[in-house]
Amino acid sequence: MAFSFCGNDKNISAYSVENGVLNNGCFVDALNLVPHVFLLFITFPILFIGWGSQSSKVQIHHNTWLHFPGHNMRWILTFLLLFVHVCEFAEGIVSNKVMNTDHLHLFMPAFMGFIAATTSVVYYHNIETSNFPKLLLVLFIYWVLAFITKSIKLWKFTEFGVGPQHLRFCITALLVILYGLLMAVEVNVIRVRKYVFFANPQKVKPPEDLQDLGVRFLQPFVNLLSKATYWWMNPLIMGAHKRPIELKKIGKLPIAMRALTNYLRLKDAYEDQRTPEDRDQNPSIWRSMYRAFGRPILLSSTFRYLADLLGFAGPLCISGIVKYLDVTEVVSSEDKKKETYLGVYFMSSAELLQNSSVLSVLLFLALVLQRTFLQASYYVTIETGINLRGALLAMIYNKILRLSTSNMSMGEMTLGQINNLVAIETNQLMWFLFLCPNLWAMPVQIVMGVILLYYLLGWSALVGASVIVLLAPVQYLIATKLADTQKNTLEHSTDRLKKTTEILKGIKLLKLYAWEDIFCGNVEDTRGKELTSLKTFAFYTSMSIFMNAAIPIAAVLATFVMHHFLNKSGPSPSEAFAALALFHILVTPLFLLSTVVRFAVKALVSVQKLGEFLQSDEIGDDSWRNGDISVSLNAGKKHTGMTKAINRKQPMRYQMDNYEQPIRRQMRPTETEDVAVKVSNGSFTWGNNLLTLSDINIRIPTGQLTMIVGQVGCGKSSLLLAMLGEMQAIDGVVHWSNKNRNSVAYAAQKSWLLNATLEENITFGSPFNKQRYKAVIDACSLQPDIDLLPFGDQTEIGERGINLSGGQRQRICVARALYQNTNIVFLDDPFSALDIHLSDHLMQEGILKFLQDDKRTVVLVTHKLQYLIHADWIIAMKDGSILREGTLKDIQTHDVELYDHWKTLMNRQDQELEKDTQQDSQTTLERKTLRRAFYSREAKNHVDDEDEEEVEEEDEEDDFSLIANRRSKIPWKVCWCYLSSGGFFMVFLMVFSKLIKHSVIVAIDYWLAVWTSSKTDSASLNETLSSGIPEQDSHYLPVFITLCAAGITLCLITSLTVEFLGLSAATNLHHNLLNKILHAPIRFFDVTPLGQILNRFSADTNIIDQHIPPTLESLTRSTLLCLSAIGVISSITPAFLIALIPLSVAFYFIQKYFRVASKDLQDLDDSTQLPLLCHFSETAEGLTTIRAFRHEARFKQRMLELTDTNNTAYLFLSAANRWLEVRTDYLGAVIVLTAATASIWSSQYGLPAGGLVGLGLTYALTVSNYLNWVVRNLADLEVQMAAVTKVNSFLGTESENYEGSMEASQVPQDWPQDGEIKIQGLCVRYDPLLKPVLKHVNAYIKPGQKVGICGRTGSGKSSLSLAFFNMVDIFEGKIIIDGIDIYKLPLHTLRSRLSIILQDPVLFSGSIRFNLDPERECSDDRLWEALEIAQLKNMVKSLPGGLDAVVTEGGENFSVGQRQLFCLARAFVRKSSILIMDEATASIDMATENILQKVVMTAFADRTVVTIASAHHPHGRPGHCDEARKHRGVRQTQDSFGAGGRDVRLLRQS
Repeated sequence: MAFSFCGNDKNISAYSVENGVLNNGCFVDALNLVPHVFLLFITFPILFIGWGSQSSKVQIHHNTWLHFPGHNMRWILTFLLLFVHVCEFAEGIVSNKVMNTDHLHLFMPAFMGFIAATTSVVYYHNIETSNFPKLLLVLFIYWVLAFITKSIKLWKFTEFGVGPQHLRFCITALLVILYGLLMAVEVNVIRVRKYVFFANPQKVKPPEDLQDLGVRFLQPFVNLLSKATYWWMNPLIMGAHKRPIELKKIGKLPIAMRALTNYLRLKDAYEDQRTPEDRDQNPSIWRSMYRAFGRPILLSSTFRYLADLLGFAGPLCISGIVKYLDVTEVVSSEDKKKETYLGVYFMSSAELLQNSSVLSVLLFLALVLQRTFLQASYYVTIETGINLRGALLAMIYNKILRLSTSNMSMGEMTLGQINNLVAIETNQLMWFLFLCPNLWAMPVQIVMGVILLYYLLGWSALVGASVIVLLAPVQYLIATKLADTQKNTLEHSTDRLKKTTEILKGIKLLKLYAWEDIFCGNVEDTRGKELTSLKTFAFYTSMSIFMNAAIPIAAVLATFVMHHFLNKSGPSPSEAFAALALFHILVTPLFLLSTVVRFAVKALVSVQKLGEFLQSDEIGDDSWRNGDISVSLNAGKKHTGMTKAINRKQPMRYQMDNYEQPIRRQMRPTETEDVAVKVSNGSFTWGNNLLTLSDINIRIPTGQLTMIVGQVGCGKSSLLLAMLGEMQAIDGVVHWSNKNRNSVAYAAQKSWLLNATLEENITFGSPFNKQRYKAVIDACSLQPDIDLLPFGDQTEIGERGINLSGGQRQRICVARALYQNTNIVFLDDPFSALDIHLSDHLMQEGILKFLQDDKRTVVLVTHKLQYLIHADWIIAMKDGSILREGTLKDIQTHDVELYDHWKTLMNRQDQELEKDTQQDSQTTLERKTLRRAFYSREAKNHVDDEDEEEVEEEDEEDDFSLIANRRSKIPWKVCWCYLSSGGFFMVFLMVFSKLIKHSVIVAIDYWLAVWTSSKTDSASLNETLSSGIPEQDSHYLPVFITLCAAGITLCLITSLTVEFLGLSAATNLHHNLLNKILHAPIRFFDVTPLGQILNRFSADTNIIDQHIPPTLESLTRSTLLCLSAIGVISSITPAFLIALIPLSVAFYFIQKYFRVASKDLQDLDDSTQLPLLCHFSETAEGLTTIRAFRHEARFKQRMLELTDTNNTAYLFLSAANRWLEVRTDYLGAVIVLTAATASIWSSQYGLPAGGLVGLGLTYALTVSNYLNWVVRNLADLEVQMAAVTKVNSFLGTESENYEGSMEASQVPQDWPQDGEIKIQGLCVRYDPLLKPVLKHVNAYIKPGQKVGICGRTGSGKSSLSLAFFNMVDIFEGKIIIDGIDIYKLPLHTLRSRLSIILQDPVLFSGSIRFNLDPERECSDDRLWEALEIAQLKNMVKSLPGGLDAVVTEGGENFSVGQRQLFCLARAFVRKSSILIMDEATASIDMATENILQKVVMTAFADRTVVTIASAHHPHGRPGHCDEARKHRGVRQTQDSFGAGGRDVRLLRQS
């Protein structure tokens, strides 16, 4: 019988028990089997029956509730136990080989022990999650039995003289200790939970998080194995394949990770540093970060050290495997006799480690452990980083809510700075935290690596190491250069974006004047500068990549050349490949070190900025508005320990975290009867020690309408803010009576909207009351505007929403103030952006009726003096102090002068009123533009909707495979499109150079393998001819040097080609995009939102410029590395190919699932980040409003929710990355194991030489590093290619037809000379899909005639003006100017020969000269003449630089009227015989307009002028229209268009 439990050696009777049963070694081993078998017999039935019945009563995430004490301890001990069992098994097998016959008892108990240990942990896990602790008794019994049997074995060993020098003794001792510890853990569970031997067992409840089914992030709650492998993520990642991951699916964060929890931790750590003695010392942010988040960082660093140390097992095991592969000496018979006890052989530990099979298993285990620890370290730092970011955001937000207003208005804190803090600095700190364990782990790793190299190769290794170390500073230099270049690029791209934005905003003007190409050239210039710095960026990036690839080659070269000269021979294969693997390990930390150092420097700067921000001035504590309290504000002194007297009837709504309590005193009731707010001798400042308001004594009567009037800049708004407590009080008292509620409804002068629906903007957190809401909407006449919005009052408005006009925004803000149920309403100049009708309506309905009926106290700041008759109380201000206070009657009797002054102003306003009624009111214009935008957008949306419906129908068929397929496909088409835009030569060069480079690198390593193997082969032959060795070696060295040099050169070439391929692709894509968009028909701009076009130029272009090239490089590099490695291994040991099939299937599925999930999570992360940033910026903008309304708590809550949502997405994204990396790393470890096994197996048949085995294993090690990069880069590239898709979608737009049927040369130079216009049967539409806007229009205009075109809004006046320029689709009829049909002309010729003045004045940033004449064709005299005609000459002369004076963006440094005059001047500069004025005088006051009429009469006496005017009041334009009457040329477009007018109007409103 070949197999027998105790072996059947001839001379020893294995089964004799003469010396006592326990003295038979085989029996003791058999005894050790008993506990294992016992456990398996008992647990298997229980495990298979399951426990549906005993599940816990609470509905929780079942399988994750871990509540037995000592839980983690037990898992760790069990893992150790499993490892020791593996060692025991290996030792048994190897010892067994030494024996003459098979002794099963040497390894059988170890095998059973392994199975029992695995079962024990599975069994335990099931008991714990089903909460049935009584069954733990089985385990307790098992540990006791195992402990006893192992102790007996150990006791027998010592009796027979086996000691610690023997491996089996050590293993047995370890097992005794482990079983003892596990027994102790079990006893502890009984002690704490008292589930047996005690009368009343302890009741436990699951933690709050697990009871809340909304919490889906289970990492903190699962067991160690699931924690290490992210097993709990499987359902999410597999599920993403069928259905996209949505916010609902990722749920909420566990309490410990929420921003609020972390904010409290950080804030406590921050505040604890303020000692009572020294209140003002600035706490250190670093220290508070360490106190709040230090522990997880230490844990992560521990994991990191463990992983790094295990990383060195790889090279050492390779060296061992190669070394002992050929050593097959059997233990000599004397040794065997000497080490035999109890009838079997005992080996030492060193012997075990000389077995290559054992080493390959060890290598596999080391790799798995190293990867697990590394990923755990990453995860812990990332989680901590995210927690820190949440805490910092909350800290910044709380500070923003308390910032003093003067800080914001005096420009000490700009919105930009705050946005940077939120978007950049917090992220810098988060990234620093991600990378900081590297700071102290890397030096250790480098030192260890150098020591090992020295141990392997002696002094020559230090040469190689010094090459790496010396080149590290160069890398740091490149890294800093990269950062600088990026800054430059950013500046240029901001500049380019600014120009692009201006062009897109003024696109209509550019097209009408045929200036597209000039401005396009402008942008291309800036783009040129940007591309120059992008070239530098690309160059440095490629240098950095080159360094990373070339350093290991250079180091290996230096080492082996040096070794050759020192030792007169190459190294042995085992040394060479261990060294090679070590160099690969060393390069990574050195490459990363430069990045980490850079981040550390950035983090220092960020912390400094944060510290300054947190120390900036805060607003005084104004909780005094809660009750009957008066506050004496002594210039911002911080009072401590004052008594508080608060009216208890009004509980404080929100306890702000205050450091200061101002003095409070009760008022006598008599003073408070009819006064809502009273200010006595107040002096207020904005914090620059200049008094803004001085000597203020006012009272605001309760329940009445108070008006504050005065000139611009006399401090009216400041007075309101002073009463709200926003200003610093130098002196005096502001007192609020106790009838007033906590909050004051306040409408600021600069309207402020939230990014929310229109309804939410009005209700602003108050409960919705339909009746009240309706009344408010009517009072502010918002209904017509709401009807125009695509989704009514559910339309998103604000920054990201629809762009509303100033008047519409202002009315919404007033509506918000009216809707709030507060006793006091402050309105700061609510009429400024409204035309006269709306103002009247708002005054009558809103203020007099709605507010006064409610007996609310209203304070109104206004310039409209005609409303003074409605005021109950008037406060007149002048230069920051009160001029008069009283009723209108008081002022009429006491201050006649002031009253007369007001009267004259009122008369002037009445004239304006008449003028206003004559023209189309501003509001109607605003509505018109809004309507035009939507009406055109709807057509486009209509097309989009159809596409979407098709997709949805597919969805509804529930045919998930289709969708899953579409989502897991890689967008090859787009990739090809991207590459081809880079140019075919570059693509060819890239592919070719990459392939050659990787072949050369393989050749280098292969040559090294041949060289080192030759040495071992020749060593045995030439022991006699020792002089022969150098000659044999000599030809290897030069080839090696040549190959290395070639490799380094190719590294440089490839890294450059990829970057420059990316650059040329970016250049071409942007160039095509810009040209396509600028030459698109005007309709395109009506239909496509500006934001969408700008996104293509900003975000998408940025991705194409900077992100795709490195991703592409990384992807191709890691893919080729993996492929070449697999190729090398397969060629050395073909047996490996068999194992490759299941591995590649596994890899395919992992990457397929991961890519889809990662894409979804990345989208979620991006889409949740935007609202968070917007919330910060909108809070900073609307601070005064939020504080007046007392809504701080609501906004804080919103901020916490947004932060948590974003953090959840980010956490899931990083957990998904860990999920992937753990899986690919384990695959890599399996590849190493199979490669090692295959080579050991083949070596028995004498196939590969030692050097080649080393080569194969070194390559297998690199695969495990690069597999996850392949998938990560694939996923990233897929996300980034979306940018190319979006840009491509715009490249498909049709351009306008610029050619025309006539040649430009055929048109006479001075055409149009006379300006005769014939319109024959003209039909016009905006788009072939839409109805016509003009139908069959006929008209004749004589040369030099002045014609007015009138009609109601939407009757097609403007469309007619556009038809002259061929901007719209003329599908029937024609316009003939001076005998030429304009449809036949080239567009550029036509548009450059006519002039037009538009309704909205458009100016571009640049000089005045550039605005008047961008083509640089006219002389200065002509420009001055034009300015003189437009009444601007004197003003321009007074500016610095005259014609070259600066015009800011949008012409903001001139008033609207002046801008309009510049536009007139622009039209005069172009001496065209036809001028078209499209409601050009809408924004000019009466006086200027009269001048204009005269100018048009004189300067344009001999030219044809077509004026478009609204049909309100023909007398309003005496100049034009009387002239037009004389010529009987008034074109009443309303009915002359057949039924056109009416249809048009219906169409426009539909």
